[in-house]
Amino acid sequence: MWEVKRADIRFPIRFGGSVKDGKWVPAQTVMAVAHDTPIPGYKTKNVITLRAWDAEPITADFDMFKFNECEHDAALADFKLAQMLTAVLYPGDIPREGKALRLKQQYMLSSASSQDIVARFEQRAAAAGKPPNWDDLSSKVAIQMNDTHPTLAAPELLRILIDEKGLPWEQGFGIMSKCVAYTNHTLLPEALEQWPLDLMEELLPRHVEIIKRIDQDFIALVKAKYSSMPKQELYATLANMTAMGNYYETGGSAEPFTSQREAPKPVVRMANLCIICGFAVNGVAKLHSDLCKEAVFTDFAKLWPEKFHNKTNGVTPRRWLAFANPELAAVVTKAIGTDGWIKEASMLVKLKEKAGDAKLQEEWTAVKTARKRELLELLWENVDDQIKGPAISDAADWLFDIQIKRMHEYKRQLLNIYGVVHRYKKYKAMSPAERAKQVRRLTVIGGKAFYSYWAAKECVALANAVGRVINNDPDVNGLMRLYFMPNYNVSAAEKLIPAAELSEHISTAGMEASGTSNMKFQMNGCLLIGTLDGANVEIRDCVGEENFFLFGTTADKVPGLRAERAAGKFTPSPRFLEIKETFKTGPFGDWSALMASLEGDSGFGRGDHFLLGYDFPSYIECQDRVEKMYHDKVAWTRGSIISTATSGQFSSDRSIKEYAEETWKVKPCPVP
Repeated sequence: MWEVKRADIRFPIRFGGSVKDGKWVPAQTVMAVAHDTPIPGYKTKNVITLRAWDAEPITADFDMFKFNECEHDAALADFKLAQMLTAVLYPGDIPREGKALRLKQQYMLSSASSQDIVARFEQRAAAAGKPPNWDDLSSKVAIQMNDTHPTLAAPELLRILIDEKGLPWEQGFGIMSKCVAYTNHTLLPEALEQWPLDLMEELLPRHVEIIKRIDQDFIALVKAKYSSMPKQELYATLANMTAMGNYYETGGSAEPFTSQREAPKPVVRMANLCIICGFAVNGVAKLHSDLCKEAVFTDFAKLWPEKFHNKTNGVTPRRWLAFANPELAAVVTKAIGTDGWIKEASMLVKLKEKAGDAKLQEEWTAVKTARKRELLELLWENVDDQIKGPAISDAADWLFDIQIKRMHEYKRQLLNIYGVVHRYKKYKAMSPAERAKQVRRLTVIGGKAFYSYWAAKECVALANAVGRVINNDPDVNGLMRLYFMPNYNVSAAEKLIPAAELSEHISTAGMEASGTSNMKFQMNGCLLIGTLDGANVEIRDCVGEENFFLFGTTADKVPGLRAERAAGKFTPSPRFLEIKETFKTGPFGDWSALMASLEGDSGFGRGDHFLLGYDFPSYIECQDRVEKMYHDKVAWTRGSIISTATSGQFSSDRSIKEYAEETWKVKPCPVP
């Protein structure tokens, strides 16, 4: 490992206690110790540093007096806290203890990094023989809050400036708000973090005071901005915008709840806090950024339209093509006459004019077949023997259909499994002569399910149950297979992505922020089947309609379709209902509990919230188009080459350059 412990760089991380005279008196303190990993550039002589943090007790000695008094837990409390903070990142958080640990982990990262930034700013000033000019901090520092996990960096930086450096509130807030920006990565309400106020008061009492002051100033700003707005409309607007949720008596009057009636438990809304504090807010795909403004943060976008913009995600061609698929990279370099595309991905477009070249298609197909064979070996090493089925003698004529994503209902791995079972039932009803005409397809699903996400874990189990039946059925196992990739990780992805010919990006429209696996697959010459969601929209524009298998509804229609379902007006197709019943009584076992999520008329986790029933007929018809095109190997390979040729737009180099130029205002330095 290249990681180096920097024992000389350590900062106190405080929890609990109280606030006296505007100063935090913590109950417990651990030390965050820096660990640095050098990150070399590609064919350059410069290196940047990735800094991570470990937790250590503030002293190496535990409290012997307490231990001898049999107060064993108290004597070892600091040691236990330090161990827990970095043992497992974001473990299960259903009970309060889990939430507390997660909040502590987020604060440790935010606080250590903020203290480090301030210390280095002071050191540079000292090296120049000058006191720090805090008003210059924002010209030297940009903190990108990547989703809501590091939101506490904003109030923490403000705390350091006003409590430790002695700046007045107005100056400290002004500096902080020019340093922090926010990238939103999700439209899911449950992923826009809201922390119980009582928990945050217990663990971070000074930060709660700061957040309340930020909220008061924000409320005053909005009231001044909308002075002519009717009072109830103003309060309703503020109810959506304040950082403190369920806290104000009339949704924004700036007076806390005082009535005796049962009030909802107050929370701190981290996304709102990010937007109030940050100088810029961006989504990670054009559609996603539009939905942020039009559906999620509408009131903020009206108040501060200049804050909102788009930064479509990207992936590095060095990792995901040159390194993960060196044989295909060599074919690309030979075809365009240079390996300059590794640094300047826009050069890949030169492939497009050669997409129909017979010699290039032959070399392209040979590499893809080799990668498919390598993936078969990986599957055979990792899949349970009861699920494998007979060995596949040659992967060349099989369509490799792969979906690898975090397991979540909105990503709709369940729709993929429905499609597999639909094909299974269709093939079982065919004669041997009819089966011989079909495309042979190997489907792989991979992804991690969060510890406490029952529906996601059930979907993993269902995929294995279906695979066990299909892969061992002699009527169809020479025609189709389904495997769930155990312990999916980046190393597995480096085998799965180069081997893929079709990749499934089939989330409910409007629910995927961007996706980056779709870009990795595209870069490796894979055709995509998907909805108009996230970066799929931009990828389809690049590859052309004929090389993207589009199905399903669109984001603007989703609310109406859910309302129609809630009114009891939607009837799923007979094929969908037949498969649902198969999952209750058929050969795969009884999955009635999971199928309940597709039943009823409304409610998250009920009433088919993610519209599988509505999109299923379109999905099946789209899969028929996939198989028709796959029969035409020349057309398919041409589409594969065009996919790679047009992937340069989704290079992370482009994405980072946009952040640097448009958000951080950073100018490039000469490369040694």
